[in-house]
Amino acid sequence: MLAARTTTFTPEMFGAKGDGRTNDTLAMANLAIAVTIASGGTVIFRNTTYIVGMQDGDDVLAFTGCTDPLVIQGNGARIRCADGLRYGVFDPASGEPVQPKMPYFGPGRTSPYRNMIRVQGCTGPVTIADLELDGNLDRLMLGGPWGDTGWQIGATGLTLRDNSGAEIVSNLHTHHHAQDGFAINGVDPAPPAHARRMTNVRAEHNGRQGCSITGGHGYLFDGCSFAHTARGPIVSKPGAGVDLEAEGGKVNSGFAFVNCVFDDNYGPGFVADTGPSADVTFTSCKFVGTIDWAVWPNKPGIRFSQCSFTGAFAKAFGDPDRARATRFDDCVFDDDPRHSSTGKVYGGTNTDRPLADLSDALNIQFNRCRFLALHGSVMPWSKHAIYKDCTMQQTAPGLSFPRGTYEGHSVATGNISPTFSTMTGVLLLNGKSFGRP
Repeated sequence: MLAARTTTFTPEMFGAKGDGRTNDTLAMANLAIAVTIASGGTVIFRNTTYIVGMQDGDDVLAFTGCTDPLVIQGNGARIRCADGLRYGVFDPASGEPVQPKMPYFGPGRTSPYRNMIRVQGCTGPVTIADLELDGNLDRLMLGGPWGDTGWQIGATGLTLRDNSGAEIVSNLHTHHHAQDGFAINGVDPAPPAHARRMTNVRAEHNGRQGCSITGGHGYLFDGCSFAHTARGPIVSKPGAGVDLEAEGGKVNSGFAFVNCVFDDNYGPGFVADTGPSADVTFTSCKFVGTIDWAVWPNKPGIRFSQCSFTGAFAKAFGDPDRARATRFDDCVFDDDPRHSSTGKVYGGTNTDRPLADLSDALNIQFNRCRFLALHGSVMPWSKHAIYKDCTMQQTAPGLSFPRGTYEGHSVATGNISPTFSTMTGVLLLNGKSFGRP
């Protein structure tokens, strides 16, 4: 074991080969222990492939309680799970996969690792950069599901948990993990104003979530991608790009997503539906629903600005207080298959394929938005939405009902009915003016 005064560490100092063949799990564990004893330090990887993972494995790299800065310099390294390890439920005697009746919380579950990297309880700043975490899901031996639904068994790329210092992650590719690509469970109550910034994080082809957020405040995601969740051999609900779901008495608030992509996920690209979560902003983001809703923003204070949505969305948060209801500013909604990575576009559960299913939600706001239903969809289904200075184009023959309040000056073409709407502004529908000039 290295002396505690050591502040720079490499996997090779603990016997790692990094040759893409040798299993370096033990070396990684010893590396993490040394860093934890030193209460921080700089971990430097080579630009090579490190193989990790053991049956019934724990965390590969666990850094806990660091009071000094923790810096992980990936330098383009790939940490990859070994081929052929088991994930799921297997018969303890024969080792054969079993398919238990769900829900199932019995014996037989196994996994190659819980987290490839877990950083927990650190008060010093944490920086992670230029690293690939490859769960190798397609080459695992899969057993049956475990939990309430799907495979609720740990196998996550990166977990940040209860760190009160700064957390900065950049250029991270975390993919093909049997559970989540990335998980955040921040401290509560809100910590001092330390940076919490995720830049160019790509969480793709993971089994349950691109990113799970179960607690935290003030995180910024810039230029990130959350795509193709649960589109492989494992499907665990909700299968979202990002799932904002506060747990354990914690609160989620003050999250911001800028220039991010949410594409082709089994579940919604972004979902917020359970637990105390609020106040999330999306700016210049792209949402594509191919087999499920583009977004499911069912919490107060969620704002979308200059975003694009391909495919239907549902469960926007309505409220008598307009300040709490979901709001869209300068956004575009369409059903164009050319904007989908798979060529498929989700039309929702209504056979008329409305671009949004808002039902009777109160005060969902659309300011200067464009609705382009040019490939078989129709305008949003709403009763109490607010449309201000919007443009609507529909070519499908089905009658649509974007009802609510029209403010400012909106223009619409197609088989659209504003019946029972309130006109405090003007709606120019197929050349006919409704409301006040």
